[in-house]
Amino acid sequence: MAITAAQVKELREMTGAGMMDAKKALTETDGDMDAAVDWLRTKGLAKAAKKSGRTAAEGLVAVEVSGTTGVAVEVNAETDFVAKNAEFQDMVAGIAKVATGVDSVEALADAELDGKKVSEVVTDKIAKIGENMTLRRMAKIEGDVVASYVHNAAAPGLGQIGVLVALKGGDEAFGKQVAMHIAAANPAALNEAELDPAVVEKERQVQIDIARESGKPEQVIEKMIVGRMKKFLGEVTLLGQAFVVNPDLTVEEAAKEAGAEILGFVRLQVGEGIEKEQEDFAAEVAKAAQG
Repeated sequence: MAITAAQVKELREMTGAGMMDAKKALTETDGDMDAAVDWLRTKGLAKAAKKSGRTAAEGLVAVEVSGTTGVAVEVNAETDFVAKNAEFQDMVAGIAKVATGVDSVEALADAELDGKKVSEVVTDKIAKIGENMTLRRMAKIEGDVVASYVHNAAAPGLGQIGVLVALKGGDEAFGKQVAMHIAAANPAALNEAELDPAVVEKERQVQIDIARESGKPEQVIEKMIVGRMKKFLGEVTLLGQAFVVNPDLTVEEAAKEAGAEILGFVRLQVGEGIEKEQEDFAAEVAKAAQG
């Protein structure tokens, strides 16, 4: 019987198997979905499906700079042991190189790496290493100069925090200083214009409520709010922050001295925003003992 693309897609989603493996399984079982799942399992090609429900909050961020373009990619795994695995590191580094040629994580998943789709390469590695993995996100940036920095590096260009900075003018040395600052200070945005208006309004309201608790006149409160919001914006925006290399200058002032304009930045941290499952040590040992 003829095997449809919809059947192949359904089987791949159920098992995590590659496209050609899924098609072969359906062909071998005359389109019987349950039998095809069993066929894949007997061939060891559906192992990844067993891992797919497990939380992957560890892993690596890779940064790759190619000319005036920089890209950062996060690939997650379940444990930090895998982040130290040379095979996993090679895969993530390879994915980052591919990412310089695409514009979204969806396009990256469909792009080719070593003769396979990136998504299939990840699935194969899940089956081999035995942990769930996810190609979580990527971010791209462009400028006259693009500098990078990796914090807690596991290998060149791979670590727990990856930062890219795009400059107009200036040089890579200054860009790297700014990237290191971003890794440490974790600014919310480049400047006030790029901050989420809801975040700014929420902070303003909090400061208004605090000021009113003081019982001071409304006109005094208004002046207090102006000063407090200026301080807030200086703390959360990159250009307003005190530069870690020279705290007497803001980052914006340091950039001017370096003859540079900071166009934008990317900061990815492994597991950011993923809710991790909490497990006590005794439970962890018992789980490991069960295999």
